[in-house]
Amino acid sequence: MSQDESAREARDERSFEECLQALEKVVERIESGELNLEESLGTFEEGVRLVQSCNHKLGEVERRIEVLTKDSEGRSRLRELVEEED
Repeated sequence: MSQDESAREARDERSFEECLQALEKVVERIESGELNLEESLGTFEEGVRLVQSCNHKLGEVERRIEVLTKDSEGRSRLRELVEEED
């Protein structure tokens, strides 16, 4: 893997949804049974990177939500999210 590829993967600019779709394709390719061992390993490594990217993106969202839900004294407050009825 080149340095450019490593840098691109480290700052995966795809959205969470795009990463999740790519991860689903990785799973389908591995489950297809059509890959040889080396291809399976490379595909698995790609999947691991996608999972890490998804986890990173979820962590960022979690931190943003925490900031948005602080009370007037700066304490985080957990509130149940209630869906609005149509």
